[in-house]
Amino acid sequence: MPNDPLPDASADRSRADLDLVIVTGTSGGGRSTVAKALENVGYYVVDNLPESLTVTMAELAYESGDATRRTAMVLDVRSHAFAADLVKAVADLKTRGFKPRVVFVDAEDDVLVRRYEKVRRAHPLQGSGRILDGIAAERELLAASRETADALIDTSHLNENQLRSRVEELFAPADTRRVRITTLSFGFKYGIPLDADFVIDVRFLPNPYWIPELREHTGVDAEVSEYVLQQNGAEEFVGGFAGLIASAAPGFEREGKRYVTVAVGCTGGKHRSVAIAEALATRLRDSGLSAYPHHRDMGLE
Repeated sequence: MPNDPLPDASADRSRADLDLVIVTGTSGGGRSTVAKALENVGYYVVDNLPESLTVTMAELAYESGDATRRTAMVLDVRSHAFAADLVKAVADLKTRGFKPRVVFVDAEDDVLVRRYEKVRRAHPLQGSGRILDGIAAERELLAASRETADALIDTSHLNENQLRSRVEELFAPADTRRVRITTLSFGFKYGIPLDADFVIDVRFLPNPYWIPELREHTGVDAEVSEYVLQQNGAEEFVGGFAGLIASAAPGFEREGKRYVTVAVGCTGGKHRSVAIAEALATRLRDSGLSAYPHHRDMGLE
């Protein structure tokens, strides 16, 4: 008696049910680390995939059922000989019913140069020129992808463990229809984060650095947090900005923007910005939003 045909693994699922993440970005920006972090939170990761195969890979993942329900594709500019337009590929995926999330990993030019010099490798697009020439050529190729990405991760000031932690915060299983908000503390002396959607300057608050008993502590310590939040206008400032973000969140979700980074800056990124970023994340969570604090520069001083 002939065997019964195997059931179609995708028969009871929609393409929109496939949790599909596309990772691209500058060479040396940290795509490999992002790929490992995605594996850590349960994604089936396909690395170094040519852009022209994104639709084919998505269909294969969809047909494979639960085994590839969470799939990430990491694209590499070194495959540009086979490349289609990523923006068009994403549009094609959406036309077919998929809901891909595009993550662009980037870093400042000087950081990329130092990374290439450290490993003594040429940039894949520099040819007979300098590393900076390769970076410039790649940025031109990737400009449209960067502009339309759902999330931009700036790795300039992150080590590998910090980058993994950031990715795991963003992509741990959750309701992907909701906006995820990162309150990112930083120090202006180290530069404004590239991935900021909003930038808050809290240098109007007195600096705990000048209080000897607080100097060596950080904004996550209760004594520093209490000092910062007890200053005139601090609580009102946090509440007002939390209200602004909360009122904008439904619009972000409606427009399909899944990640929002609120950068909170002080001079060194150790005291005031950390305390305010923590307080802002708490206020946002209290209002029912998904919010996580992240401290870029804490520990550098």
